[in-house]
Amino acid sequence: MNKLHFNICLLLMLLLSSCNIYTRYQQPELPVVDSLYQRLPIDTTAISVDNTSIGYMSWRVVFTDTLLQHWIEQGLQHNTDLQIARLRVEQAEAMLMASRLAFVPNVNFSAQGGLSQSTGKELSKSYNLAVAADWELDIFGKKLNATRGAEAALEETKAYKQAVQTQLIATIADSYFTLLMLDEQLEISRRTLDTWEENIRTLEALKRAGKTNEAAVLQAKANRLNVEGSVLTLERRIIEQENSMSVLLGMAPSMMQRGELNEQVFPEELSVGIPLQLLSFRPDVRQAEYALAQAYYATNAARSAFYPTISLSGSAGWTNNGATVTNPAGWLLNALGSLVQPLFNHGNNVANLRVAEAQQQEALLLFRQSLLDAGAEVNNALVQWQTARKRLEVGKKQIVNLQAAIWNTRLLMKHGSANYLEVLTAQQNLLQAELMQASDQYDEIQGVISLFHALGGGME
Repeated sequence: MNKLHFNICLLLMLLLSSCNIYTRYQQPELPVVDSLYQRLPIDTTAISVDNTSIGYMSWRVVFTDTLLQHWIEQGLQHNTDLQIARLRVEQAEAMLMASRLAFVPNVNFSAQGGLSQSTGKELSKSYNLAVAADWELDIFGKKLNATRGAEAALEETKAYKQAVQTQLIATIADSYFTLLMLDEQLEISRRTLDTWEENIRTLEALKRAGKTNEAAVLQAKANRLNVEGSVLTLERRIIEQENSMSVLLGMAPSMMQRGELNEQVFPEELSVGIPLQLLSFRPDVRQAEYALAQAYYATNAARSAFYPTISLSGSAGWTNNGATVTNPAGWLLNALGSLVQPLFNHGNNVANLRVAEAQQQEALLLFRQSLLDAGAEVNNALVQWQTARKRLEVGKKQIVNLQAAIWNTRLLMKHGSANYLEVLTAQQNLLQAELMQASDQYDEIQGVISLFHALGGGME
């Protein structure tokens, strides 16, 4: 008989293991991972693919500007979205604790008392003090899968918090450097205003000498007014950017202290890390995988619903039924075991299993899509960074040539060999080139920020 029981238990264990009720989640094969960096920029001399990825770096190492570090710390403390993400982690921790405590018997204490009297009889007193406990045996893995699912949910909320934090740091840095770019463009425009004032005085002197006409003076004044309008627009954009950044930091709108664009220093080389390391730091990828793990355990739990529920319950207490002396108070003990095997539940168990399996496949597709998105974002960030660096080199040469052209055209105009239109055109071209140079400097920095975000940076 014992051998028969052993064979039955062995058969039951094999059956349950074949249904994956107890198995842990394992990462599926991901052929897409090896091709995440297939479209790296052609010029890879400044890019290294090793284990020193920017994703490993603390944000304090990537962004060395002390004023920016101050604002990032302010945002990490007071940003509303990040605080909400932290509260979600606390909620998930509470749910996991409840799932783990589900393995412990449920214990209740009850106390009852009563008085009764009938005509011609004495007052009857009754009381009942009892402690009751019930415990569901988790033989078929219902609570186990619920607990594992809660663990995955907690890790998902932690990954979400990291994603919010990385996005917040990147947004604060982008807002800060946008302000620096606008400051630089405002300085260029104000300096150009002074140059146009000098041009106007020169043209008026040439007009008095009969070497030019009123049209040249009016055109120069119109160009100066155009630049003056640009200055007003830049001043408005700076105030709007400061207000936007203040709200991001969780503070009232105010003027933001900041450095200068030309003072910013970043690594000459950027390391992206190998694809598997990218996975370990991308919070959105981790979040998608933990969602897949949750769906996996939910499917296991749906399978467990087809198996019996075995429960043990019992109570112990001190009771008195209020009768005569021949029935005094005493101990009352009872124990009960139950087994409930679902037979027909209106098809709900079958439907729940099919829904869980479909949701698991959906989570798998979203996980794989997150990998594709990660690869595209890394490639885009690298292209942006390299293109901006090349544009900066071209812009420097252009500015040098335009400065020389202005000096030459002014000299030629004074000697009557060039007209005022050539001077005005050269000055206008220099202004546009200098403004574009400031924009390219910002684009280079934004490439670093985008790569920082794409690789899941933001470690403390």
